[in-house]
Amino acid sequence: MSTQKSKGAPAAPVELDSSDDENAAATPNITKKIPPAAAVGQQTLTSRSFWKAGDYVVGPSKRPSLAKGQLEHARVHPKFLHSNATSHKWAFGAIAELLDNGVDEIQNGATFVSVDKIDLKKDNSPALLFRDDGGGMNPEGLRKCMSLGYSTKKSNTTIGQYGNGFKTSTMRLGADAIVFSRATRGSKATQSIGLLSYTFLRRTGQDDVIVPMIDFDISGNWVQPIIYSSQDDWSSNLKTILEWSPFGSKEDLLQQFEDIGAHGTKIIVYNLWLNDEGVYELSFDDDDEDIRLRDEANHGNLTKLNKKTVDLQNHVSYRLRYSLRAYASILYLRKFTNFQVIIRGKSVQQYDIQDDLIHVKVITYRPQLATMSKEVSVETAIGFTKEAPDLAVSGFNVYHKNRLIRPFWKVTADGSSKGNGVIGILEANFIEPAHDKQDFERSSLFIRLETRLKQMVMDYWKCHCHFVGYQPLIPSELKLHRERAVKSSGGPTPIDVDTSDDGQHSPQEVVMSDGNTEGMSVEEICEENIQLFMRYEEHVKKEDELKQTVNNLKKELEFAKRKKDQLAAYLEIKRKQKATQPGSAQTNA
Repeated sequence: MSTQKSKGAPAAPVELDSSDDENAAATPNITKKIPPAAAVGQQTLTSRSFWKAGDYVVGPSKRPSLAKGQLEHARVHPKFLHSNATSHKWAFGAIAELLDNGVDEIQNGATFVSVDKIDLKKDNSPALLFRDDGGGMNPEGLRKCMSLGYSTKKSNTTIGQYGNGFKTSTMRLGADAIVFSRATRGSKATQSIGLLSYTFLRRTGQDDVIVPMIDFDISGNWVQPIIYSSQDDWSSNLKTILEWSPFGSKEDLLQQFEDIGAHGTKIIVYNLWLNDEGVYELSFDDDDEDIRLRDEANHGNLTKLNKKTVDLQNHVSYRLRYSLRAYASILYLRKFTNFQVIIRGKSVQQYDIQDDLIHVKVITYRPQLATMSKEVSVETAIGFTKEAPDLAVSGFNVYHKNRLIRPFWKVTADGSSKGNGVIGILEANFIEPAHDKQDFERSSLFIRLETRLKQMVMDYWKCHCHFVGYQPLIPSELKLHRERAVKSSGGPTPIDVDTSDDGQHSPQEVVMSDGNTEGMSVEEICEENIQLFMRYEEHVKKEDELKQTVNNLKKELEFAKRKKDQLAAYLEIKRKQKATQPGSAQTNA
């Protein structure tokens, strides 16, 4: 949430613009008082369920006609706030966006970002509290944060880039959000408050997104309001904030800065969305140190399940679906130094997936980038989960700029055992994530990456599957594997063998071949296997080429035969014509 020093703060309230012009995001669109509810007619939220909150008909605009010479500007209807937030299919994806903002503030000295559940005094309802101790936002920075499509994050290391994360994430979690931010730019210290309230906009019937904001100068010994246009406008913004926020007085608002410190930002998301059953989408009761998705929280009851299912549901690949703490533990690839992510008062223990892999191999992938002259290389760590083959977990964890985009992305076909237990980790900065940062844009680079990862799994499987009990792919490997198993156990050991076309395995005795592997290491056998496979592929290719050549030659031969017959018939006709000519008979006489 870092910003540049303000060159001239805009007037408030601000109507959100959607513009590609950087100056437009900081320019005031209107400098009038916020219209009261009675002036525009009231509407009510038809549903507290997020996916139904946008189901209403937009009425005619009540906006007065423009004065002579006044230019119209592009307006954003409040309904767009909801439709824009639907890019987040998953509530945890929205929370991750707000955590990203705190992580991006590390470059400005942040040491933590936290998310917690609080109970509002106004109505005792739950709310989400996000807080970081980064550089904070000055008045201009807060207005850019509230604007659509504006981002000050130009660094190659920052996660945010689209300038849309705050709006989509807060509106996905709840109907309303209030922001408190304190910053120092040069010699001027300020604190600002902004209210993004879908409830306010709907119930007052606004046809433009209006965001009331107030600012204070705290450079001296006293907290002084910053007045841009008139005291009445400033008071109108304050009145709207007090009416539609959880805080009933100016003193209550200012008290919210006490735990921010000299700089930092606090976001409170309230009027949290409900699920289809009419209860809160997020659950705070199942675990006092976690936030869970209520519709998935019942997966915590593992008492009547078999051991394999229990192990699967205890794995991070499964728990991240409903546990924010589990998701946050793998959300960032590299472990932080002097920074922590805190959930409900307890620091998140970052989990390095690679630490729990066995038979790890690092493979370098060099994507072909047409737009970049510099070669890019991506290192992919791949290995078996230590519980393999008992734990059916697989897939690649693909990060972008240290942030997890696709967790446990399964690239192999469903129903096949090939690739089971194989997990990979890579950071793909050469492809662009989607706006919700839960997937990648499906570009040609992405498709080539997917193809390469599939091949990577198959190559790894050929050399390593027998290490965890699956059937080796060539007889010599199978014999060596069984001999070692007999020596270690003192008797014969069944081995999983692929006995069906769908790749399913069942333990049974295996008929051995007489392959000679004396004096060869396992790695040498694997290498021999790969070389034999490559030679086989070459022979198959050559065989296809030879078959094509034979077919072409047959066609040429048929053509030559037809040509020969045509020439023979032509010569016969010529001979007969010559024999019937008079001159030809006299010559013969």
